[in-house]
Amino acid sequence: MADAPPQATLAPQVGVTGAVVAEVARINGVALNAPHELLDEEALRQRACTELLRQAAQQAGLLPAGDVPGVEGAISVDASNAIEQLLERELQVPDPSEEACRRYHEAHPAAHAQGERAQLRHVLFAVTPGVDVKQLRLRAEALLIELRCADDGGAQFAKAAAQWSNCPSGQQGGDLGWLTRADCAPEFAREVFGGGSEIGVLARLVHSRFGLHVVEVVAREAGHQPAFEEVRQAIALTLRQQAWVNALRQYLQLLAGAAVVEGVALDAAESPLVQ
Repeated sequence: MADAPPQATLAPQVGVTGAVVAEVARINGVALNAPHELLDEEALRQRACTELLRQAAQQAGLLPAGDVPGVEGAISVDASNAIEQLLERELQVPDPSEEACRRYHEAHPAAHAQGERAQLRHVLFAVTPGVDVKQLRLRAEALLIELRCADDGGAQFAKAAAQWSNCPSGQQGGDLGWLTRADCAPEFAREVFGGGSEIGVLARLVHSRFGLHVVEVVAREAGHQPAFEEVRQAIALTLRQQAWVNALRQYLQLLAGAAVVEGVALDAAESPLVQ
């Protein structure tokens, strides 16, 4: 077996905003970004993963060799369809067993609770293009400590929401009202409805696609816990999706290990991980 190419031959330069500066990253010589195009590290990694899959589809004969990536990381419709075919062929994900589903149900009793809700308020520090994420986090963490120490019936929280929150709810003291899991972004719901019974300002920042949240749970109402038979199918779908994501991650590691990767940090494997 030939030695795998180096994982990366050019380290990205990162400025204070977390954006990649003045470097062109490449996968097997194919540019991922234009010179001086500013991308944060996650966006660059996403482009790199897409390009790894596009090239793999070409190598598998699913996509013409003449296909090229478009501007700003866009790919053609043909490339998108070819990647879908590639993943369907390469990612063999078995259906979860009855035993695995039961173990999940026992370990996550609140995951499929029906009727559970919480009265919430928050201060949102939105992550927007060009924002200094490090400074934003420091400001959010300082406020979190400040509000956890407050004992004034919520007056300080309301004042902080009006001053700092990037959510319209800030003008109402950060009040979000009564919410269920379905009302929230999944990553936000996991933190708030993750099986705990916390009341008050949560001890950690809540990360979501919108930014960093300081969250207070004002009140909770427990939901009904359905029997296993009622949620067996939903659990199976959850476990299969988790297995698919893990298989995709391993497949991308395999592709990265066989590629010449420049200017972007990717996990790489030297041997096949997907069975």
